[in-house]
Amino acid sequence: MRILIVEDDPVLSEGLSVGLGLSGFTVDPVATLGDARAALAGSEFAGVVLDVMLPDGSGLELLSEIRRSGSDLPVLLLTARDQVRDRIEGLDAGADDHLGKPFDLHELAARLRAILRRAEGRATAVLRWNGLELDPARMRGQVNGVPLAFSRREFAVLHALMERPGQILSKPALEERLYGWQEEIESNAVEVHVHHLRAKLGRGFIETVRGLGYRVAAEG
Repeated sequence: MRILIVEDDPVLSEGLSVGLGLSGFTVDPVATLGDARAALAGSEFAGVVLDVMLPDGSGLELLSEIRRSGSDLPVLLLTARDQVRDRIEGLDAGADDHLGKPFDLHELAARLRAILRRAEGRATAVLRWNGLELDPARMRGQVNGVPLAFSRREFAVLHALMERPGQILSKPALEERLYGWQEEIESNAVEVHVHHLRAKLGRGFIETVRGLGYRVAAEG
């Protein structure tokens, strides 16, 4: 899933990018409200990790703008002012969750997975389709109890397809899930990852819809 990080501390921003990347997220970091607004206008994100105290204003301003626009984009707030009144203010402004600094990266990743899962209307963490169980927290899968290992990007493609079974995802949409702004997109990366997934799951698990993209095959 592609996440926007809005954090002006360069050390923390780098740590978030690396840590969430290892947890399977594709991360784009920005340091100001202005850059965050431009990012949201130009790209599609699954969620936002938003610092409250930024050099050009409060993250709550951006949160209010997002909600006034009618967007239900999941937002997790970060703040050094972890007082009860600050948490209440953020949640009442429309945040989906709140985490005070300092925090544990594993907890942040788990909280992100939880709010993204709720946004998708799912109660359970594990995705199940055609005999495959996919665990986003551990980036693993299994079929009939037999474990399967995936590379980070193989998992990202499979996760995207299993989130919306039956929906066709285009190659550009999948590339959005795989690569952040600072990463070079390889021309045939999606095709290569789909090929590897089919080798592990069977050729019929992922269908190619000519001229449109890919989807997981109907359950049968």
